[in-house]
Amino acid sequence: MESKTVLYIILASIVALGIVVFQYIYKQKAKSKIYLLLAFLRFIGIFGLLLLLINPQFAQKTYTLEKPNLVILADNSTSVAENGKELNNIISKIKATKELSNRFKITDYKFGSDLNILDSLTFKGKNTNIHNSLSALKDVYAREQMVTLILSDGNQTIGEDYSYFKAERNNTIYSMVLGDTTKYKDISVGPIQTNKYAFLKNKFPLETYVSYQGNTPVSVFVSVKMNGKIVHRENLKLNSDVNFKAISIQVDANSVGIKNLEVKVSPLAEERNIKNNRRSTSIEVIDEKTKIALVSDILHPDLGALKKAIESNEQREVSIFKSSASKNVLEDVDLFIFYQPTAKFKQSFDFAKSKNANTFIITGSQTDYTFINNSNIGIEIENGYPQQEIFGLLNNAFTKYDTASFDLTDFPPLISDAGPILITSPFETLLGTQIKGLNVQQPLLSVIDENSSKRALLLGENLWKWRVQTYRNTNEFINFDEFIGNLIRYLTSSKNKSRLNVDYEKVYQGSSNAVITATYFDEAFLFDQNAKIRIQVTNKEAQKSQTSPMVLKNGYFEADLTNLVAGEYEFIVSVEKESKTAKGTFVISEFDMENQFVSSDNLKMEKLAVNSGGKVFYPSQIEDLINDLSTNKAYVPTEKGTENIVSLIDFKKLLAIIIIAFTAEWFIRKYNGLI
Repeated sequence: MESKTVLYIILASIVALGIVVFQYIYKQKAKSKIYLLLAFLRFIGIFGLLLLLINPQFAQKTYTLEKPNLVILADNSTSVAENGKELNNIISKIKATKELSNRFKITDYKFGSDLNILDSLTFKGKNTNIHNSLSALKDVYAREQMVTLILSDGNQTIGEDYSYFKAERNNTIYSMVLGDTTKYKDISVGPIQTNKYAFLKNKFPLETYVSYQGNTPVSVFVSVKMNGKIVHRENLKLNSDVNFKAISIQVDANSVGIKNLEVKVSPLAEERNIKNNRRSTSIEVIDEKTKIALVSDILHPDLGALKKAIESNEQREVSIFKSSASKNVLEDVDLFIFYQPTAKFKQSFDFAKSKNANTFIITGSQTDYTFINNSNIGIEIENGYPQQEIFGLLNNAFTKYDTASFDLTDFPPLISDAGPILITSPFETLLGTQIKGLNVQQPLLSVIDENSSKRALLLGENLWKWRVQTYRNTNEFINFDEFIGNLIRYLTSSKNKSRLNVDYEKVYQGSSNAVITATYFDEAFLFDQNAKIRIQVTNKEAQKSQTSPMVLKNGYFEADLTNLVAGEYEFIVSVEKESKTAKGTFVISEFDMENQFVSSDNLKMEKLAVNSGGKVFYPSQIEDLINDLSTNKAYVPTEKGTENIVSLIDFKKLLAIIIIAFTAEWFIRKYNGLI
């Protein structure tokens, strides 16, 4: 307590005593015991009030002994499973050493792809991220002295290069290298790069590489298999200088379905690890041909030109039908092209409208414009006009897709007898109309986007002449075919809204990233976070199923399938108390990145330790490690003092005493008739 505060307390007692003496001794001139009691009570009350105003405080110091942290980081990935017993023994010995427990506060963690508290080591981690674990500890022990001991083989599969990790000044890193550090002769296959999907009867690329570790020249065979059948094979000669060979091939997609691809290199005679001699992946070959119905009751060269242009993309299939075609043959059609429709087209028009299908209407000299106007499709065309030649003008302001590559140079005119047109739905002009050199501000080709359906309208025939002119200009049909192809792609790109949507990969490289997500919307198409969604996953080969709920995350539901083994699976996602379901299939390829290493990476482990002021050790040097930690003067407990400012008085108790003193004084004076 400060001397100034003590003086204030003495002064307060003098003031209180002075007031009491003046009131009860000097002024009252009475010596009875009652007056002495009243004087005492008055003194207590006044002195208490003055103490409340002074509020005397004193400093209370406490001292604690703070130990530095010894943080053990144990690798829990599959690559150290063979050294698991040794790793557990090292941890047990460190924690049982009395010198270390007296000097350090020991905590232990395990890591794979993420950092966790060490309860037990399973060695089932599919990935190793040393850098991420060290970064997480940096935040946990930001203001405390720590020594990090990392026990690992040093083989990291994901994340930033840990050898460049920059430790804080309060952190010294020691590393102990597990496993065999000897550099053995080894040959391995790198990651396979290919598409997720391939179209039927097309070729798809496959790229990978073969790397060699060794000094003597070797000759090996590399084979690429698709569903067990060899599709490529070559011989490689490698040595210490030429130790890398890229493989780049084109594979034929001859049938629909999921295709398992495997790249395998023949093992060396003295090779220790042959698990990295093969890599596998999968690709799905799909036949997503867009089925297009070209409906016409007349024979015209335009039909052949359109069919050729559209089918220049092998994923599109055009069938020519009469307007009287039955609903059964039109059921699977994705896009309807009505060529010069008349009243006979009513059945096919109504069917397309009932399916909410996209349409492309082409008019000409034999078109019934009255039928189109009465079809309630938002288009009105005046009729009764004579046939005339019309030229196309490309609209450079068209925004639906890029048309800059289309060239109309020297294109002949089309023939049309259509009058002025009124389109009552939102539309954009793709080609304008030019008649006798004058832009008449009428669309020749326009696209109409209304709600969930799309339509295109072309007011002219003899498109075949445009395709012929394209060939005359460039000796190929690409200019015209791509123009029509882009229009068809736009007309077939619309998707129906679905309340239940599932997002997943067709192929997962190992099970470590096998996750399926789903979103579910109510009838107003608002995300329904209260929905209960379940997923049933079935292994096709074993015919074993597992059902589990999907977990609500931030705006979606998720199913974690990392516990699945390699194989082909099918799944069904369902919503409780709803009829909504979604189905799909996927493949988990057999791949474990942790098995791709031949030996431990002691060089990186040493670099990590040295950069932070620590050292690298090996399991046989456990005693040296313990001795270094026990005797290093940089790691000693420190005494820390904490000073707390504490009030000398308890305000509640003192206030109670003051109230009691004044109250007792008042009652005694009242009882004795002194008031």
